[in-house]
Amino acid sequence: MLQQWPSTSSTLWTLSQGGSCPSLMEHKWLNLSVLRSYTLGLKLENEQCKVFGRQIKRTCLCASQRPRQDSSVKKKALPQNIDLPPILPKKKKKPYPVPLKKILRESRMNKKLAQMGIEKPLEPPKNGLLVPRLIPVAYDVLKAWKVLIKGVAQLLHVIPVYGCSKCSEVHVAETGHEIQNCLGSANSKRRSFHSWVRGSINDVLLPVESYHLYDPFGRRVMHETRFDYDRIPAVVELCIQAGVDIPEYPSRRRTKPIRMIGRKVFDRGEYVEEPRPWRTADLSALVELDTHGACERFPPPLLSEVPRIAKETMDAYQTVRYGVKRLMKSYTVKACGYCSEVHVGPWGHNAKLCGEFKHQWRDGKHGWQDATPDEVFPPNYVWHVRDPKGPPLTSALKSYYGKAPAVVEICMQAGAQIPAMYKPMMRLDVIIPESGEARFVA
Repeated sequence: MLQQWPSTSSTLWTLSQGGSCPSLMEHKWLNLSVLRSYTLGLKLENEQCKVFGRQIKRTCLCASQRPRQDSSVKKKALPQNIDLPPILPKKKKKPYPVPLKKILRESRMNKKLAQMGIEKPLEPPKNGLLVPRLIPVAYDVLKAWKVLIKGVAQLLHVIPVYGCSKCSEVHVAETGHEIQNCLGSANSKRRSFHSWVRGSINDVLLPVESYHLYDPFGRRVMHETRFDYDRIPAVVELCIQAGVDIPEYPSRRRTKPIRMIGRKVFDRGEYVEEPRPWRTADLSALVELDTHGACERFPPPLLSEVPRIAKETMDAYQTVRYGVKRLMKSYTVKACGYCSEVHVGPWGHNAKLCGEFKHQWRDGKHGWQDATPDEVFPPNYVWHVRDPKGPPLTSALKSYYGKAPAVVEICMQAGAQIPAMYKPMMRLDVIIPESGEARFVA
């Protein structure tokens, strides 16, 4: 056997006599780094060659390295186009955001623990305590909520918004569209055309209110005592329960957790009388938390400041939406499965105010279930208009149009950049044909 070990080379030659044909094996090593960011690859090859005038086989072992992909960072590619948001039927209950099998499984586990007399394990904020890491998030959401109201109110002086007086349709353009999809009263006489009027900020930011509770784990809101509680925006109430301190809307901060067995709370501390300083306090500080009269509070902006305001409004909208999703992962928010009522707290209230599908069977009570972020902070999708000053949208080309949240559409027409997450639904890559060419499109 002949072996050669070069001192300055990373190649090993091995000549061995195997049977009637000798073989020459070549081993090659690369100066690989031992860093964890690289992946080692091996390759084995067989070749025929002549050494000392004899035909031999050569085996080559090669190694390579390439950067290792970080498994913790996964880039989620956005689709090119997505379907428009579905319109849920009113004569049917909303689908559960949590699978029904999971709800029943947790219910059986809680019932089994209650029968055994075992206390239900609760973690903050389910036990009444605050989550420290979410307190800054709540303050950021409340700050962005104020900026959002101010920005939309200022942009409405520049960007025209129209709303149907018979239904909830909203359109952002110089004139209303001509899509025949009105479901309001007397729509058959108008052939389902909308009856457009000038819109307000409540047509863009849909008002979703909730009862303010000093102690969410205290006494429930009854039908007879519903007027003893203030109604404030659900986003503001969620921030208050997450740790934001507003003197006009006090909230109880527990130092000891509540204790439950099954559905019963057997240790919630003493009942504390609810302070009500806002009855005699100056309410001027609370005006900026509500959309009521926002267009009258803020004057029209200068044309040179409109792009800056649009960008700030878009950023505030994204902050509120992301913050609400993050808070709702920990704090419980309930929504009626039949109407738009929302209640921020561990369980819903008992006010008999539901007037939707089969409310007579429920005596006007709400059908509470877990809420979704779109129910607390509705996006309010509108048709995307590529040319606001062009011809109105028509029903014949409805399948070529896209949609976007009303705030995003207003900010885009005011000069803000479109976030990437809204581009697939807006269908920016779809070419809209002429009205006469639509029938020839496959």
